[in-house]
Amino acid sequence: MDEQTNAPGRDPSTDLDAAAGDLEPRSSRPGRARSAILFVLVAAAWFALDVATKGWVSGGWQEGDVVTGPILGLVRFHLVHNTGMAWGMFGDSTFALGVLSLAVCAAATAYLFAFSKRPNALETTGVALVVAGGLGNALDRFTLGYVVDFIEPVFIDFPVFNVADIGVTCGFAIFLAGMAFAWRREDRALAAAPTDGEGAGPR
Repeated sequence: MDEQTNAPGRDPSTDLDAAAGDLEPRSSRPGRARSAILFVLVAAAWFALDVATKGWVSGGWQEGDVVTGPILGLVRFHLVHNTGMAWGMFGDSTFALGVLSLAVCAAATAYLFAFSKRPNALETTGVALVVAGGLGNALDRFTLGYVVDFIEPVFIDFPVFNVADIGVTCGFAIFLAGMAFAWRREDRALAAAPTDGEGAGPR
């Protein structure tokens, strides 16, 4: 009866599994680092823009003032203090809405860096804009007791909004586009991958 000459207590498959396990984290680290840098840059820039524009419009005008006339027939700047959500929903619930904003920001960030395997640039940018917008409005709610809104469309009946709201809305759309792109890429990879029976010769 022939015996295998493997080293005692040594299973070659264990070595292969360990090598494969070490390879995946190392290959994903550069991508994670790039995503983190992109996230911080986009979120910081959009948050700063939101704070700067709110500070500008609040510094020289009072609530209800129309700062500018229609710009290109699209929007005008009209300073409004909003204690609720769009269209006056949940009025005077500013603290609860601020807490909700922080919870959404935390959940979005956790998904991006803890649960998403390899977030692409669209997903990272989208979440960064959502987080920046959520933090910008939460800052208003906790420090002022209301959100500073000033961008008012004049061609449609639409609530007054701000730069933070633009970040949340556009960020969510960009994030969904990034997820759709990732799913399509995965589908193509699966379609191109050989099946278990391909390449198997006659036995």
